[in-house]
Amino acid sequence: MNAILRKLTATTILAGGIVAAAAGAQAEPTAEVLHYWTSGGEAKAVKALKEDFEAHGGKWVDAPVAGGGGDAQAAVLRSRVLSGNPPTAVQIKGPNIQEWAETGALANLDKVANEEGWDKVLPPLLQKIVKYDGHYVAVPVNIHRVDWIWANPKVLAKVGAGVPTSWDEFNETAEKLKAAGITPLAHGGQPWQDATIFETVVLGIGGADFFNKAFVERDVDTLKSDTMKKVFDEMRKIRGYVDPDFPGRDWNLATGMVMRGEAAMQIMGDWAKGEFLAAGKKPGVDFVCAPTPSDHGYILNSDSFAMFNVQGDDQKAGQDLLAKLILGEKFQETFNLYKGSIPARIGVPRDKFDDCAVKSMDDLKVASDNNTLVGSMAHEISTAGAIRGAILDVVTEHFNSDMSSDEAVVRLAEAVELAL
Repeated sequence: MNAILRKLTATTILAGGIVAAAAGAQAEPTAEVLHYWTSGGEAKAVKALKEDFEAHGGKWVDAPVAGGGGDAQAAVLRSRVLSGNPPTAVQIKGPNIQEWAETGALANLDKVANEEGWDKVLPPLLQKIVKYDGHYVAVPVNIHRVDWIWANPKVLAKVGAGVPTSWDEFNETAEKLKAAGITPLAHGGQPWQDATIFETVVLGIGGADFFNKAFVERDVDTLKSDTMKKVFDEMRKIRGYVDPDFPGRDWNLATGMVMRGEAAMQIMGDWAKGEFLAAGKKPGVDFVCAPTPSDHGYILNSDSFAMFNVQGDDQKAGQDLLAKLILGEKFQETFNLYKGSIPARIGVPRDKFDDCAVKSMDDLKVASDNNTLVGSMAHEISTAGAIRGAILDVVTEHFNSDMSSDEAVVRLAEAVELAL
């Protein structure tokens, strides 16, 4: 596929050059931005970027694709590139950045990076994600933590419980909630949401080394291990804690169930906090946050924008301006306050961030120092493409059937081996 994309990218550049020569260069920085931030908190965050871009003289062409997790947007992006019409800037992440860079489709951002000193303000882990062959090809927007429990404290109080700190306690609390007629866990039955819960359980039961062996090294013995069977055992229990209407539900609708007291908890990344805040809910009062049970683990997700090779001075100027603004200290603060995440840039003041964000910042440092920081599989930081898809297929099939844990680990190992 890469060879095909490389040829088509060259065609795109040629076609774009002809159009640009005919139309003449335009000075106004212009950016068509393809993204999947369409829910409440996400929409406010991307609106902040749009307003900042326009305030600096840019013309923003919005191209949202609904569907959390970015799977729907990925299909649109492939279609746009294959048709010779790539967007100016695209929200992509993790190994997908490397794969698109390998095709020659991405623009080099070194000029902006050097002028703005990105090497001095970006953590090494993020530099590794947004660089290809030593050159910047994307710019990170934020750092999300995936392994969070978001809970309604008033609902938990009905059964005398707090936010669980172990998976055994999670199960005990869920059983009490069920006995009281309360849905323990708000969940949306979409593969990426199933995988989000799955990877938090993998980190919690197996630990960071086990997580990396399974999702980074794709070690077959790890995928078929007794520890992985225990992970699927826990997933079977969790399946019993969701309501009957969960299939197909969007993640933000599940967050709304916790807000309204229709469910006690949700396992979701900190973009869920953006939904609570967008609805006027106060952290520590209307909702509480706590990491999913693990030994000081931290599952990292990071949104980034990659700039595709385009023609025309207006679009190139738009890419430079957008890249510069995204890593600016002002925008990093504004955007991440809306989005629920923490800044990608080092040194942004903490005083406006809530306790959940400050805990995320502190836990990130602890996890980084103790080698318990891992990249998300479900959100395409550690694993992408066919291998991620193979894992999601097995996890979702197990979650929605009576498949045993013994069968699940065999299927998981076989699926990953076939996808390698």
